[in-house]
Amino acid sequence: MAITKEKKQVILAKLGTVKDTADSIVFVHYKGLNLSSTTAMRKELRDKGVGMFVAKKTLMARAFDGAFTGEMPQLDGEIAVAYSTDAMTPAQNMKEFATKYKDKISIVGGVFQGAYKNKEEMIEIASIPSLDVLRGMFAQLINSPRQRFAVVLDAVAGTKS
Repeated sequence: MAITKEKKQVILAKLGTVKDTADSIVFVHYKGLNLSSTTAMRKELRDKGVGMFVAKKTLMARAFDGAFTGEMPQLDGEIAVAYSTDAMTPAQNMKEFATKYKDKISIVGGVFQGAYKNKEEMIEIASIPSLDVLRGMFAQLINSPRQRFAVVLDAVAGTKS
């Protein structure tokens, strides 16, 4: 479907804003997702601070041309752009939706820390636990020796009494 030059300028301006402000951009292939699922997914993404919209691949290529290092991943089929000022959130959320809506949504690639990433790299980035989970893991790591020491002291105290 052809779109007017004015509409293309609006889309290019929006892609330019995404390019300048987003810390992470994820290119997502989607096909066959019904309207209610799409609406629910967009609402959930919006609640988590992730924006998502669909644009023509030629407009994406024009907007992102020369903006990032590396080579832009091959974008085949219907492509949506998920973006956020938080570097991890878009990839993690799109990975969740890719597992929830199998064969309808998949990560194609993206931009992370100013460089294009392919599908495998973006999925690897999405697999990194959230900051809260990492903090909990760190606290457990620090607490573990003290906990073991307490168990040993309790065992020694039990043998002496």
